[in-house]
Amino acid sequence: MNEVFTHVLTQWGKQNRRSLPWVGQRDPYRVWLSEVILQQTRVEQGLPYYQAFTERFPNVHLLAAAPEDQVFKTWEGLGYYSRARNLIRTARVVYYEYGGIFPSTYEGLRALPGVGEYTAAAIASFCFDLPCAVLDGNVYRVLARYFGIGHPTQTAAGKKAFRIQADAVLNPSSPGAWNQAIMDFGSVQCKPKNPLCSQCPLAEHCIAYQQDRIAELPHKKPKSERRTRYFHYFVLENEGSQWVRKREGKDIWADLYEFPLVETTSRLDPGELMAEKDVQSMLGKGTWEVQEVSPWYRQALSHQDIQACFVKISSSGGKLDKIQGWQAAGPDQIRTLAFPRIIARYLNEQEG
Repeated sequence: MNEVFTHVLTQWGKQNRRSLPWVGQRDPYRVWLSEVILQQTRVEQGLPYYQAFTERFPNVHLLAAAPEDQVFKTWEGLGYYSRARNLIRTARVVYYEYGGIFPSTYEGLRALPGVGEYTAAAIASFCFDLPCAVLDGNVYRVLARYFGIGHPTQTAAGKKAFRIQADAVLNPSSPGAWNQAIMDFGSVQCKPKNPLCSQCPLAEHCIAYQQDRIAELPHKKPKSERRTRYFHYFVLENEGSQWVRKREGKDIWADLYEFPLVETTSRLDPGELMAEKDVQSMLGKGTWEVQEVSPWYRQALSHQDIQACFVKISSSGGKLDKIQGWQAAGPDQIRTLAFPRIIARYLNEQEG
């Protein structure tokens, strides 16, 4: 089965190579950049970000030297901001410690900040022709269905089984082309839903197809229960500026900017909201007037749903005193700052 699988997919890859700017790239910087952007991101969503990064930071030197806020602004809206933080760290390590040259071994690539097994294997095979098999969601799905692998992909036993199988079918004579072929096959042919089985060149030997197990493979562990969080952002406007701050700590929105925020257990109307102790404590003394309340915005994260509204308020006492820990930012500065996607959507609609 291994030989048939490898031969058929190798031929399929030659005939169905996708036209994407990173496909066929030999520049480790651009391959690395594309792989980081495409982690947990659909190709159609990641493509404009890849283009923006390669235009703004065409080499690792310019990315390493760029102000962090500029990098985060370019990344804004893509989510999973730990990737952007690792992007900066890796660029600086490669430029300042390796003279701008990416390591040419799998082990050297794995040692870079945020570069996992998949990304290291992709760079190693695409750029240096090393026989390293990639394992991403598309590859898991193709292998699980064709070979009938029933292990959940997130378990240690599952990862080991898939690794053994991926290494067994790798075409060592052209590992980069092979890895691209199997990933593309999973993306356009062996899709998660409604795969094109009737047109599949592997259907005759595919265990999932022959046993009617397409829908159940690959197995995944049950998802944890999701929770909903309610964010009320306060847009404090005074003399043409708004109060913002950069988030600190280690959460997913660290290093991004935000408006003053109060989280509640449910949606509150303006009267209920202004009566909240947390709101009164945050605003301090003074008379405040609600000017406008936005519709609710929603952002789905991996294990939670964020619902947010934006409350414009003003002080009847004239000029606002400086709020500790916050800074006043005018419209031009606001446009240069990176915000979480849910705030960026609100700001874009305000400008539109």
